[in-house]
Order: sequence, then structure tokens, then C-alpha cells
Amino acid sequence: MYITVSSSASSSLLRAASSYSRTRLFPSFRNLSPINTTSPSPVNHHRSLASAAVRSFHCSVPRWSHRLDWRSPLSLRAQIRTVNPVIERLERKFATMAAEHPFKTVLTSLPKPGGGECGKFYSLPALNDPRIDKLPYSIRILLESAIRNCDNFQVKKEDVEKIIDWENTSPKQVEIPFKPARVLLQDFTGVPAVVDLACMRDAMNKLGSDTSKINPLVPVDLVIDHSVQVDVTRSENAVQANMELEFQRNKERFSFLKWGSTAFHNMLVVPPGSGIVHQVNLEYLGRVVFNTDGMLYPDSVVGTDSHTTMIDGLGVAGWGVGGIEAEAAMLGQPMSMVLPGVVGFKLSGKLRNGVTATDLVLTVTQMLRKHGVVGKFVEFYGDGMGELSLADRATIANMSPEYGATMGFFPVDHVTLQYLKLTGRSDETVEMVESYLRANKMFVDYNEPQQERVYSSYLALNLAEVEPCISGPKRPHDRVPLKEMKADWNSCLNNKVGFKGFAVPKEAQDKVAKFSFHGQPAELKHGSVVIAAITSCTNTSNPSVMLGAGLVAKKACELGLQVKPWVKTSLAPGSGVVTKYLLQSGLQEYLNKQGFHIVGYGCTTCIGNSGDLDESVASAISENDIIASAVLSGNRNFEGRVHSLTRANYLASPPLVVAYALAGTVDIDFDKEPIGTGKDGKGVYFKDIWPSTEEIAEAVQSSVLPEMFKSTYEAITKGNPMWNQLAVPSSTMYSWDPNSTYIHEPPYFKNMTMDLPGAHGVKDAYCLLNFGDSITTDHISPAGSIHKDSPAAKYLLDRGVECKDFNSYGSRRGNDEVMARGTFANIRLVNKLLNGEVGPKTIHVPTGEKLYVFDAAMVSSSIC
Repeated sequence: MYITVSSSASSSLLRAASSYSRTRLFPSFRNLSPINTTSPSPVNHHRSLASAAVRSFHCSVPRWSHRLDWRSPLSLRAQIRTVNPVIERLERKFATMAAEHPFKTVLTSLPKPGGGECGKFYSLPALNDPRIDKLPYSIRILLESAIRNCDNFQVKKEDVEKIIDWENTSPKQVEIPFKPARVLLQDFTGVPAVVDLACMRDAMNKLGSDTSKINPLVPVDLVIDHSVQVDVTRSENAVQANMELEFQRNKERFSFLKWGSTAFHNMLVVPPGSGIVHQVNLEYLGRVVFNTDGMLYPDSVVGTDSHTTMIDGLGVAGWGVGGIEAEAAMLGQPMSMVLPGVVGFKLSGKLRNGVTATDLVLTVTQMLRKHGVVGKFVEFYGDGMGELSLADRATIANMSPEYGATMGFFPVDHVTLQYLKLTGRSDETVEMVESYLRANKMFVDYNEPQQERVYSSYLALNLAEVEPCISGPKRPHDRVPLKEMKADWNSCLNNKVGFKGFAVPKEAQDKVAKFSFHGQPAELKHGSVVIAAITSCTNTSNPSVMLGAGLVAKKACELGLQVKPWVKTSLAPGSGVVTKYLLQSGLQEYLNKQGFHIVGYGCTTCIGNSGDLDESVASAISENDIIASAVLSGNRNFEGRVHSLTRANYLASPPLVVAYALAGTVDIDFDKEPIGTGKDGKGVYFKDIWPSTEEIAEAVQSSVLPEMFKSTYEAITKGNPMWNQLAVPSSTMYSWDPNSTYIHEPPYFKNMTMDLPGAHGVKDAYCLLNFGDSITTDHISPAGSIHKDSPAAKYLLDRGVECKDFNSYGSRRGNDEVMARGTFANIRLVNKLLNGEVGPKTIHVPTGEKLYVFDAAMVSSSIC
């Protein structure tokens, strides 16, 4: 990490060392509407490309640093004057190169229907190459980006040819550069990114360079959504109470991010309480087509969250990347990527009555995991596309990380345009989007004959074959048909410990843990549901499943069913729009009656912010070794993520979350066993509370209105009183607090010079950890709670932080000291060196001592 970051910073410092100003690759952009009436300026566009080429040249030729003594700011300035004529000659050379854009002949005007023009764009049809017609739509977006950014330096004509010849080059694993249009962050990963930018400015300052050069060159949107925890539930005041606690815990982080939004250009921070990043991206931030100074091009985005792929459902190419890659993209550097293969996934038919989008995505996830799509794009097409709403598509795209693909892409069609109108995008914007994409052969019109496209491999699914299901108990792709759930659960109890096993002895499988819940008799068994959470970007953006959950709650209330009070229930919508249509439909009242009060607007349980279980429930689980269950409408259910006490975690649609909460257990056959007893004394079955597709469609039609989106997002950047009261300094340099345990000045640039450090050999290295399959980012860098005995806990305790104020690993990612101790700190880590023992420890080689992973690494470091 040190070499990567410092090299990137060195490039920025060297670029800034020049004594003349340069045009940025992209001008400041803060208007979220793609419409820009400024007349196009191809000359300025070419100049910016020239500047980009020179900036890259500076950062890619290390011999310049060998001629200069960078130790003193005074000597730096003196020597810049010496080499400046050489640099100026090089800039003129590259300016000439860029002015002669290799594809200037395909720069085309897009006329407005009423006269004038929308802007100019690089036309794929104007290339007159028949290979382009066969390209998948997702690859055409890569092609357009390469053509537009081609300067024969960062992006070369050879790169463009590789993409055009995708059918032949993709199997060869060739690399291409890609420049995304924007960058998306959430607060867990956004804080360290802003920390790095602030640290880069310090380094610039120490070397006597222009600190203002450290600014994002592309739009950066940061949504604060990962910090709210489910502390208060089953209360009308839960949203306010949880937000107050959120601000108490995270005031320092929030102040830092608010400072960043003013200190850096091109950065929008969406305040806490606004919604989940991917739903906000879908409903508000996504442009589909950019119009920047009269230059039209497709929206594309990389984000520091794996579920950035949700935007693929809108026809916007987007995927998750690491923090270093995102920071490089912010600073105008192209991403190097392998030209991916594309799996064509053909959809046909229509979902059966009662089957949800969640059932569909869990089915698709299982199919794609089996097919093998790691490092590939998946592109959906076929007659069945017209049967899927935009929200359904976004649900499928969202879970790309779970099925292993880089993207799950849905090209723009009429459904996309209807969604843009629904969510408040202007008619002018929607017309421009359609006109541009049609003109550049990136729009799918299923009313017209389809040009056959070539894919690397093919899959097909008849939507009518999808059946109700859930996934678990430990992995998202372990799909279980609902009708087989009881049998599968009993198999899990019997199976040896693993992804589908708990190895509970036969004599202990019927154990009942009786306890008192606030004076009321209660009991838990293996499989008892203790957490039922309607949560996550995957499902809370989809009105059909959210209103479906409300209808289940309504029917259950009418029949006299009630969720047991010891089940921790919660509802965390992805945006304020959800609240509006649940209230409009009258269904929030029934969700409240079943304990599903709104607790906040953020990721909550899905990211592990499920809050504490009631002490009596926690004790009953721990003291009796109960395999307790959580059922959530999330996208990940790895052990230790949702809650340390729920060893069985199932992903389900929001309506099923309510159904399982009512049943109180996952050990049930919904076809044969009653969920409970109604007020008439008779058994109430699953079919009695499950809404029809027609009922859900009617609720969506009457309750989800365009005005809801407009009113919600008109106010989104205005924040809330707690956010607005945060006072931040106006300085563009951050004042580091050495006593802070949240925001820590990282060591990456200390004692750094412009001379690259060079390669270092690896000597006397031993194995630190030995893993099998299914190691995820949850194991490598957990985001959840900090265990009281962990190295991170010791670090915090030594600095006066009490256990109750530990917060989460994710919230402390702005402190490299905490995160170094949090690496591989997952409580369910399976390390083969421990011979079956589970936890965040390892055997130190060669001493044989059992230590926490961090402590073992430090011992090895001290020996070296």
C-alpha cells in the first residue's frame, strides 16, 4: 500500500511542481442535471487532453526525479526553473498531438428536436466498422470512453482497436485503460479516501508545491449511510433516537467529511439520514448521459462499495473498486483493466403469481455462481426484459458481487426512460438521454428487430420457472426453495460444521431455552428468529417488495397474528421516498403494529449495524448454545456479519422477512404448518397472508408517485438540523488531532522525497494465514463491531475509549492504526493453521505461539 499510494502522490507532486497552470481534464462540476446549455468547445476539450497527456508524462518518467534534489523547497523551485524549458517543449509536443485528436472525424453534433443542438459526441456509427454492431452494449460504453479520451498517451489508438475487436481480444486477457465519468463513495470507505487526499495536500505543502492541485478532477459523490445503528426499535421515535446516537458516536467523522465537502472541489457530500448510497445513486445521482460543456457521453461510475453495481440496472456502467483505484480515478488517472468477457443472459417469460424480484435474484445468483463469472460482465437481454421493472433490474444488478461478476448490466430501453420520468428527471433530460443513446447505438428498442450480438458464453432463464426461496444460512448463493426449507434446516443441524452445517448432536436438537422477557415468559429453540430486518439497498429500493411486506403485515393484523416481542424487528428504507409511499398506501400503520417501525435511513443490519439484542435474549442464546437465526432482506449473510449471536442468517424478500418474524422460526414448512393461531382460534397459514401479484401491482400504481421523488430529493442536500449545526474550519488544510481515535494522520508520505524508493526484496517470510475458499472482504476487513478482547479494542482502551464507545471497524477506517489491527479480525475466520479452531488468530511461524493475527504480524515485523 505504501508504494502504491506514495507513487500516486509523487505523480501529483511532480505535476504540481511545474510553474505554469494547466487546464484540468474536467471542469468543476456540481450541477447534478446532465443538461448543460453551454455551447460545445472541442478546442478546449483537446486542450484539456493535451494537459492530461503532459501531466501523465510528468508522472510516468522517473528519470526526471533523479536529476532533481527534492529535499529542499528552495532547491525545488530553483531546479524547476532549470528544467522548465524542456517540460514546456514536451507540453507543446503533446498539445499538438492532442489537438490532432485521433478520432476528430467522428465528433458529431446531436440536434435538438426543436432546432439547435444538444451537444457534440464521438459517434460509434461514424466509425463505419461492422464489428461494433455485434458488440455487447456494456463493451460499447468502454469503447466510447476510449475513443473520447484517446490522446495516444494515456489512451492509445491501439486500445481502441482492442475494444473494437473484442470478440477476438477478450479471450486473450488484454489490458485496456478506462476513465470513469465519476466516483461514488459511502462513509465507511469515503472517510479514508478523504484522509488520503488531506494527507496528500500536506505532502504537497511540505515539498513547497501547490496544494490546490490535490482536487478531484471528476465528480465525486459521497453518501453517509453506513453509520446508523439499530439501537432503538419498535418506537415511533426510533428514527430520531437512532440519529441522535449516530451523531454522538460519529460527530468527529461527520465534521471531517463536512470539512472535505468544502475543502475539495467536485465533491458532494449527502448528509446522514438521507438514504442508502446505491438507492440515492439510482433515484438521484445517476445521470445516464452526461452533458459537460457541450460534450455528450455515457454516465459511468466506480465506487468504493461492492454494490455500486446496482446502478447497472439503470443502464449506467458501474462497479466497485478499491480505495487506491478510486483515488486514482478522482485525480484523473485511467484505470487499467482486463478487457472482460461478457456472459449473455437471456430472460424469457414472466414471474408467476406470488414470486418476487428477490426470489429471482437469488435464483440468478445461484445460476451465475455455478456458471463462473468472476472478472466478467453479465449482460441481460431477451423478451423477458419487458416484464421486469427498473427496480427489479436494479435488484439483480445489485447482487453482482454475490454472483461474482464485475457488472450485471441492463442496457437502456423504454423501461429505463419511464423510470427516469418517475423519479423526477425532467422531460428535456429524458429526451436528450434517448436521443443520444439512439444516435450512438446504445439504446435497445424491443419494438424493433434486434441485431444479433456476440457474447463470450450464454445462459437462459424462463422467469416462469422461478419459485419462492431464501438463501443461507451462511452464504448468499446457497439458495433454498421455500418448500424445502424445513428439511434443509434439519440437514444443517445434522451436517458437520461448514457452510451448510452446525453439527448439533441429535440429543440437543430439540433443546428449549426458557427465559423471562421483561416479565413475559419466552423461549428459544434452534432456528428461532431473533432478528427480522427489512434492510439493504438490494430490496428497499423496490416498491413491489416493500409494499408486499406491508400487505403481509396488514393481512396478519386482520387475522390476529402478532410478532413475538423478543424478535428484534426493524425497517430501514433506502430513501425517504419509501416512507412516503408506505404512508400513502396506509400500510406503514400495519408494519408498525408488527414491530417494523422505521429505524433510520441507511444500511443498518445488512452491514452489521444491527445493534445489541435484548440482554435476556442474548443470555438465553449464549448460555444454551442456541443456533439463533436472523432473517433479513440483505445481500450478504456471512457468519459474524449480521450479529455475533446469530449463527444462521437467511436472505429473503421483505414480505418473507415479515412472514418469518410472525412464525418466529426458520424451522417451518410454510405449505403444511400454520404460522400461528388467528383470533378465531384457527391456524393461519402462509397462503392466508401472502398477497397476490395483482394486489401488489395495484398498491404500486396508486402509491408510488413522481412528486414523492421530487420533494424528497429537492431537500436532500439541505441536510438536517444536527448536520447543519456541525461547525467546520474554512481552511483547505486539515488540522490533525494527535489524540483522535477516528481520524489519524497516516504515515504514507512522511519523509517522502520525489525519488521512488525502488523495489525491496522479501527475505525470511513465513506463512501468516492459510485459507480455503470463500474468503471475502468481510473476513479481510470486517466492518462490524469491535470485540472487547481484540487488538483494536486494546488500542482504543489504552487511549481512554470505553467499550460502549468502540463503535464499529467501519466507522474507524479513518484511523490506519485501528484498521491495521482490524485486518483479519473476523470472529468467524477459518484459518487452517489453527486446525479447526475458528477466530481471528493464527500460529506464529516459526515460534508456534498462538496470537491474534495483528500481533503475529508485528512479531514477524520486529524480527525482520
